[in-house]
Amino acid sequence: MADHGIDYAQFLMPIIVLQTAAFTAVAAAQRATLDKMRGMTRRLSAMPVHALVPVSARMSTAAVRSMVSICAALLFGYLLGFSFNGGALDTIAFVGFSLLVGLLLALGADCLGMTAHGVESTSQLLVLPQLVLGLVSTGFVPESGFPEWARPFARNQPVSHFSSTMRELADGNPTLQTALPALIWLAGLALVFLLWAHHIQTHRRNYL
Repeated sequence: MADHGIDYAQFLMPIIVLQTAAFTAVAAAQRATLDKMRGMTRRLSAMPVHALVPVSARMSTAAVRSMVSICAALLFGYLLGFSFNGGALDTIAFVGFSLLVGLLLALGADCLGMTAHGVESTSQLLVLPQLVLGLVSTGFVPESGFPEWARPFARNQPVSHFSSTMRELADGNPTLQTALPALIWLAGLALVFLLWAHHIQTHRRNYL
């Protein structure tokens, strides 16, 4: 990477953070499945508790785990030579964007966990998209490192857009051209996962 003029510590940091978000999402899915299997979800459904309380509690836990994971990733990134080259607002935006991605992934994984039939099946369902979207992205290597036929997918999938946006925030030169596709992906995922979560909570007896 150095031979190509790329500081790999700076280049790699976004995908490290996104990988921690993916691992946190897997834990969120397993936690939701275990709550359902152990009867916690059924117990709460029989109590005078708002339908959004269980998922809100799990998302609060996911937020704490995501923040800890981001801090750990940044710590190891600094050991590799990563640094924030922008201002305080760019740094805050980097962390906030990372946390938002982590929460959205955790929400989607939580919905998957509520519909899955076991912890093992939940983990298996999440491994494949994590591997494909992570490895076939511009998070680990530039777009030019992929074969011609794989470049359109690697360039346009969400992980690549998230990585590019976070990379620019870390360097202190964010651009709307890079951030807009990432924000569109975030908005689209948020809409899908929120509707899915609402459907599960309003029909939660069918998932018990």
